[in-house]
Amino acid sequence: MIRSPDTQALQTALNYLAQVIQWRMTTYFSDNGKSRAPMPSPSNGWLSEKTSLTHFIGTHQLDTSEQLTLIIALAPHLKPDFFDRLITAQLPQAGEYPQIGGWRGKAHRGFLPTGETVLFMLGGDRFSDRLRLQQLFGEEHLFARKRVLYLDPPSDGEPLMSGKVVMSQDYVDLFTKGQFSRPHFSMQFPAERITTEMEWEDLVLNPKTLQQIHELEAWLTHGSTILYDWGMKKKLKLGYRVLFHGPPGTGKTLTASLLGKSSGRDVYKVDLSMVVSKYIGETEKNLSSLFARADNKDWILFFDEADALFSKRTNVRDAHDKYANQEVSYLLQRVENYDGLVILASNFKSNIDEAFIRRFQSIINFPIPTAKERLQLWQKAFPVQLQLDDSIDLSTLSSSYELTGADIMNIVQHCCLKVLQREDSIIRNEDLLYSIKREFSKAGKMV
Repeated sequence: MIRSPDTQALQTALNYLAQVIQWRMTTYFSDNGKSRAPMPSPSNGWLSEKTSLTHFIGTHQLDTSEQLTLIIALAPHLKPDFFDRLITAQLPQAGEYPQIGGWRGKAHRGFLPTGETVLFMLGGDRFSDRLRLQQLFGEEHLFARKRVLYLDPPSDGEPLMSGKVVMSQDYVDLFTKGQFSRPHFSMQFPAERITTEMEWEDLVLNPKTLQQIHELEAWLTHGSTILYDWGMKKKLKLGYRVLFHGPPGTGKTLTASLLGKSSGRDVYKVDLSMVVSKYIGETEKNLSSLFARADNKDWILFFDEADALFSKRTNVRDAHDKYANQEVSYLLQRVENYDGLVILASNFKSNIDEAFIRRFQSIINFPIPTAKERLQLWQKAFPVQLQLDDSIDLSTLSSSYELTGADIMNIVQHCCLKVLQREDSIIRNEDLLYSIKREFSKAGKMV
């Protein structure tokens, strides 16, 4: 198990990078590039420390150049004057040194490394080494695929390597705090983490639905074995896509929360009202930001009332239809490429675009509970501090009134308030009947 980051291990990493920078500056400027002294080797043992940084390096078997690039990107977040102190101490005289690269921020006035900084410190002026090292910032490299670090695009016409080396905040948090920080609900991340204090035994579903949920649990437990240990990654798409459909209040959100709880994964409920925009291109931008933040985190993304974004494409009658269809196509692509579990929830399966339906690994129906299931819901619903009047027959209530689990909990909550108002501890039959009538009237139905 990875413990919180060890400051000594981080300091050792910075010390090693300092040795490399001093070596490069000395050999390039003081010795006019004639010295053939080899690059310093890292001190023995620091990679054996059980920190998030060393675990990442070991898990992905990063070579020396990759390790140093990682530390170069992390260094300004640890010591803002790290590069200034080392570089100015070694420069023979004042002036500009374009081969070193570097950038000054608006708020941060210290030296920020660029791609040129990495090429110079690790490759010097050796053309072949510099070309090889540029691959560290390629789209196929681990750093880009896992969104660890990247080059900030420079101004038009300027060399790509003049862009700043930027480490994503997620990995800054991982290497300095020992874990990814949970994102806050915002326009940049329009999703809220949902949790539950309930357990699987509190959930009442019909046997067929429950069996399918257990199959989903199996993928959360064994999916990585199938993809990576059994070599099926090249044959199967990453991630898992499932549709929950059924009337409101039948347990879709609770099931998503319980899947996260049982598997140790965070569940984020996406607020589609903040994702969908009337402005052209904004919906895709919002989705891109959401999925970029979720990539490689093993989060469960839960799209409730997904009809708003995953609905059927229409015939193109005007520009609005054209761009609406483009949004659906873009979303389909992002959902397919997400490497975790995506749950879409809808009241009606028929509302979802067929292109999505074909790509779901599982489609799970959450029907209105049967009389038998409603009896279980009634039996589990009441607090132990209260008693039911002898005149109450839960079996009769279950048979007489077609209610969902959410409906029943609303009824029980109202009954509890009635009991507290009269300073009693017994729920009466008239309390239940009144609360049931009240719940039906909310939906415009007659008892």
